[in-house]
Amino acid sequence: LVGIDVEIAGAIAEKLGMTLEIMDMDFGAIIGAVESGKADIGMAGMTVDPTRAESINFSDSYATGVQVVIVPEGSPITSVDDLRAEGATYVVGVQQDTTGDLYSTKEFGDARVSRFNKTNEAIMALTTGRVDCVIIDNEPAKNFVAANEGLKILETSYADEDYAIAVSKDNPELKDAIDAALKELIADGSLQKIVDKYIPA
Repeated sequence: LVGIDVEIAGAIAEKLGMTLEIMDMDFGAIIGAVESGKADIGMAGMTVDPTRAESINFSDSYATGVQVVIVPEGSPITSVDDLRAEGATYVVGVQQDTTGDLYSTKEFGDARVSRFNKTNEAIMALTTGRVDCVIIDNEPAKNFVAANEGLKILETSYADEDYAIAVSKDNPELKDAIDAALKELIADGSLQKIVDKYIPA
């Protein structure tokens, strides 16, 4: 497993003198795992969100991300405004429990949102015409578009968001320790190097 979250978690663990153990699970299971103590932290491009904050605490933000819309080449959807147009019935594909799911369900309603366990399943639904677009983070979106001919990312973003680390409300000491480690990683430039590697300016 590689990526921005894995590298930052590893750098934090090193600062805290801890060993990083990674558990791969469905995105929707992460908050429950942190709440129950099965996992100490949750990191997966998780956006700071008031609803999530009712269940867990968030660390300071470690990166800013962008939610984008993937459509087939030649799609009648040419901007995010087309999704929001009066009378629009376009079906949006999302990974279940991500902010793409939360935002689009709130904006368009359940009838227009198709949820999938994995993002690649949503992309497959897009390539086979079962959904009209997919809303996901910009960085994985670029990889999916590069790997699937005939897809493109709309120029207008769907949402901007801050990524942070989920920590149990029962463990404020760990949250404080993570925030302190993040401050050190920001101060010495380590965090920015990792972010720049995965999220170009």
